[in-house]
Amino acid sequence: MKQGAELRQALVAAVAKVIEQHAEELTALDQAIGDGDHGINMKRGFEAVAADAASLAAKPLPEFLKGAGMTLVMKVGGASGPLFGTLFMTLGKELPIEPTAADIVKAFRAAIVAVQARGKAEAGHKTMLDVLIPVAEQLESGNLDLDALAARAHAASEATKPLKAIRGRASFLGDRSIGHMDPGARSSALMIGAVVDVLKEVA
Repeated sequence: MKQGAELRQALVAAVAKVIEQHAEELTALDQAIGDGDHGINMKRGFEAVAADAASLAAKPLPEFLKGAGMTLVMKVGGASGPLFGTLFMTLGKELPIEPTAADIVKAFRAAIVAVQARGKAEAGHKTMLDVLIPVAEQLESGNLDLDALAARAHAASEATKPLKAIRGRASFLGDRSIGHMDPGARSSALMIGAVVDVLKEVA
């Protein structure tokens, strides 16, 4: 059973792999409503995290998450780097070394609040928050079923298609942003799915 550093390395590898596998899809989504660089930037960022995975994973969970977040801020670029970096760094700040399920739920909500503050966005604005917030709500409801969490994340990313973008580069398109999935929401759902797959192996 994976645990500790081995589990942390497995999580990094899984997330980096799924982002790499879907980099072209994420780029295509971003070409429709953004700068067209989301897939490339996210792939570069998680490749950097993966390259340092052994060193990061050897650290306690809070420092591991903070380190991953700092790397994303430095390597991803654009708006996504600070936003995803803030998510991971806040998780690291809020979580104890050996968190309970309640600790994880509380830290995840705190991380979302930090992302909202950084991006000045809310639910319904067609951003990564439209995946993160529904997942947080499901966690807070007490439903910790891993498959259900992954399904909620993917359904939430699909649900960004009919939304009109209020924040980010897509907001400049106005009504033309309607009908396209938000790339940040899609990458968030992919990452949550990858984390779930790893956690299911150790559950």
